[in-house]
Amino acid sequence: MSTPSRIVAVLGPTNTGKTHYAIDRMLGHRTGIIGLPLRLLAREVYDKIVAIRGPSVVALVTGEERIVPPRTKYWVCTVEAMPEGMGADFVAVDEIQLCADPERGHVFTDRLLRSRGLLETIFMGAETMRGPIQALVPEAQFVRRERMSELVYGGSKKISRMPPRSAIVGFSVENVYAIAELLRRQKGGAAVVMGALSPRTRNAQVELYQNGEVDYLVATDAIGMGLNLDIDHVAFSSLTKFDGRRMRALAPNELAQIAGRAGRGMSHGSFGVTGEAPPLDEGMAQAIMEHRFTPLKKLNWRNAALRFGTVDALIHALEESPDNENLLKARPADDLNTLKTLSQIPEVMARASDGESVRLLWDVCRIPDFRGISHSEHANLLEVIFNYLHQNGALPDDWLARQIKRIDRTDGDIDALSKRLAYIRTWTYVAQRRGWVKDENHWRGETRAVEDRVSDALHERLTQRFVDRRTSVLLRRLKQKEALLAEVNDKGEVTVEGEFVGRLEGFRFSPDKSAQGAEAKALKSASLQALAPQFHLRADRFYNAPDTEIDYTEQGGLMWGEHAVGKLVAGAEPLKPMVEVFVDEAAGPDVAQKVQRRLQHFIDRKVAALFEPLTNLQRDEELSGLARGFAFRMVEALGILPRVAVAQEVKDLDQDARGALRKHGIRFGQFTIFMPLLLKPAPTRLRLVLWSLAQGLQEFPEAPPPGLVTVPAIKDAPQGYDTMSGYRDAGDRSIRIDMLERLADMLRSEDSRGGFEAKADMLSITGMTLEQFVELMQGLGYKAEKGERAKVKAAAETATSTVDATPEVDIAAQAEAPAETVAAEVAEAAAEPAPAEAASDAAEAPSDEAAAEMEVFYTFTWGRVNRPANRGPRRDQTDGARPQGKGKPRGKGQQDGGRGKPQGKKGGRPQQGAKTFSSRPTRPEKKIDPDNPFAAALMGLKDGK
Repeated sequence: MSTPSRIVAVLGPTNTGKTHYAIDRMLGHRTGIIGLPLRLLAREVYDKIVAIRGPSVVALVTGEERIVPPRTKYWVCTVEAMPEGMGADFVAVDEIQLCADPERGHVFTDRLLRSRGLLETIFMGAETMRGPIQALVPEAQFVRRERMSELVYGGSKKISRMPPRSAIVGFSVENVYAIAELLRRQKGGAAVVMGALSPRTRNAQVELYQNGEVDYLVATDAIGMGLNLDIDHVAFSSLTKFDGRRMRALAPNELAQIAGRAGRGMSHGSFGVTGEAPPLDEGMAQAIMEHRFTPLKKLNWRNAALRFGTVDALIHALEESPDNENLLKARPADDLNTLKTLSQIPEVMARASDGESVRLLWDVCRIPDFRGISHSEHANLLEVIFNYLHQNGALPDDWLARQIKRIDRTDGDIDALSKRLAYIRTWTYVAQRRGWVKDENHWRGETRAVEDRVSDALHERLTQRFVDRRTSVLLRRLKQKEALLAEVNDKGEVTVEGEFVGRLEGFRFSPDKSAQGAEAKALKSASLQALAPQFHLRADRFYNAPDTEIDYTEQGGLMWGEHAVGKLVAGAEPLKPMVEVFVDEAAGPDVAQKVQRRLQHFIDRKVAALFEPLTNLQRDEELSGLARGFAFRMVEALGILPRVAVAQEVKDLDQDARGALRKHGIRFGQFTIFMPLLLKPAPTRLRLVLWSLAQGLQEFPEAPPPGLVTVPAIKDAPQGYDTMSGYRDAGDRSIRIDMLERLADMLRSEDSRGGFEAKADMLSITGMTLEQFVELMQGLGYKAEKGERAKVKAAAETATSTVDATPEVDIAAQAEAPAETVAAEVAEAAAEPAPAEAASDAAEAPSDEAAAEMEVFYTFTWGRVNRPANRGPRRDQTDGARPQGKGKPRGKGQQDGGRGKPQGKKGGRPQQGAKTFSSRPTRPEKKIDPDNPFAAALMGLKDGK
């Protein structure tokens, strides 16, 4: 005697373990079938049973996937794909409340009415199904299961304040993507789960969430159908959805089905709203928490007793109405609408002329519209498939291969890959139908392989777009309070836990600029914590680095290789600058102090090396009195003083004091007092930086290029810049101060009253053409009168002939000479009695003027009426021997420092007073000090008298 079949309805809210209970009951029987509402959930249950019993006895059958081992005992299926007439011992249908769903309800109702296990049948679902089940299956027993954890309403929260382990629910693809993008920027990323995803993509996305790579999940209402995830909070971004026909508000029981995903096992959960969704009213929130909903009264139904004699008979059977008050005729589904469309095509009707052909047509019409393009396009595709199947018995391999090949691509964005995934699902479904393809194993494998490739590509794109791996990894490790591992390569690129986070530039961390907002803050916080050991290692390496690895910029920056590690700031004295370091606060005070000490050592040594003459002068204890005071002025002026600024102090110095200062390399020039060694490029560059610091300049002027005798004058330069750079302004150009002194020596022997022409030596030391020299002389205060004359042949040229071509200049020799500028006073210093009368016109013009070659010459005369305020020193104020111009005696006015105009041989004003002579014996000449750095030059002048 057979045991009667037991029918049990296990009802209750989510998180009651109903599905787990059904799996346990099925495995207690020899054979069993379980129907699940989603392909994703079917895959999850299949994997769970395989882990218990092994793959050899478990089958997975969905519309697009069919895994059926030869010794199958347990069938895991979607509700639509549940096999009929197998006589399994156990049958279960999950989420039975979907009998009321407008689109798929009739399928669940059919399983409620007709699917039975030989020994046991279980229906799992919500408590709202108690009435309909009791009315339609009176023999059913009821088991109520209570929720294992509490579910509470958390109100409204901004997405930026969403707690970790939250699922945010959207009801459109666009909404899901927008929320996921926002979470990526603010929280490091989110996993995306939608019913349209393949199981492979969905599982990969869920794994991101489950293993903690991301703390947020963005999903459609698909997660409400039994997907078991570790969710603590569910937030609704909307309370309405498009149900395929219209926008409608979600019912409380629908919200509860989704909200119930929060909390798992004994862990409590919460739910709420976010975004533009309004807060739930108190009554609805309370109903969801207490699982109190309006009971269902009518279930969707469609006739399952189909008649395949003709297409019209089939349509008529599908449109029959139920005769039970608990059942409601389902609205026309996609398969029925497609059948009606194809029935209007003569060729299709001609082929569907017998029962077998009508059954084939109906099977084709049941192919789901995965693509979702339009009803007409879907019907056109099914027409082609039906014609091929009816004519050939199977789809042509070459035609099917072309359809699949167009889809087998992994390029493109998320939308393109999602469309390809939807398209391949059509061919995956077709390949799963028995007899529709010639080589079923080949095409099932081929479509599955394409689906897997597209699924993997889609998962990769979703992750790239919606998951910032580095931020999520860092936040997770920070949350776990684990030590973060940071690495810095030789390019300064910082990786934390293998993720690029930015660059370490010296001792300052520069986060990756692609991070913004909250993401950037989290990134920097985690990175600086991980970089703490790296800061100390780098500080140790920097402290032991040689000075050759450190340098300063012309703006006062301090560089370690390519990276700025500090800057110079003004100290108490110009030669004692201080250091301000660039070190992140997160590096700690120890690192900052170590960097500061190393930079201070560097700049102190640099100043000591480049300004050694000044430091020696400063430390000379033998200097006293006026000499010591003058030495202080030189140190304060960084080795260069315009003579006019210290004219009285220089006059007060006796010869012993001057000699003591000369021993330190100080040169008392006509217009500048300077130390030649400090005019070299390196000291000049540092002097400008130190001077700019002392002056408090915001932007430091740069040093002139090394090796040039003259450079363009900078109009808007700070006052004193030309002196500090080793030059002196003369009109539109500036001339090196050492070359200015040499030029002044030459001009002193010329007749600046009567006029003189430029000598080759004058052009040579300035490195100028005659025209350029004219501009320079005009800048110094001279007038230049242009003239032309017959060019004198080389053999006839005298020492007074001018040079009208650029002379050869020894740049190396110029570079060695210290630099100074001529000023307007050169003329007056040069206005001493000129040498014997210069040859007026040494070369006469040839008799044949037409054939004579003409040349341009300039005559220079002093152009100022009065001496300028910053006039240069008189002859008696200069040091060293001066050329006396053919031995002509000096006038009294010149000897006593009178302010007469420059005196030349011609055109000069007669001297005032009578000349006096003396019969006293000549005074013995004072011996030249051999320690004088100009001793050799003085001896040469003496010998040439």
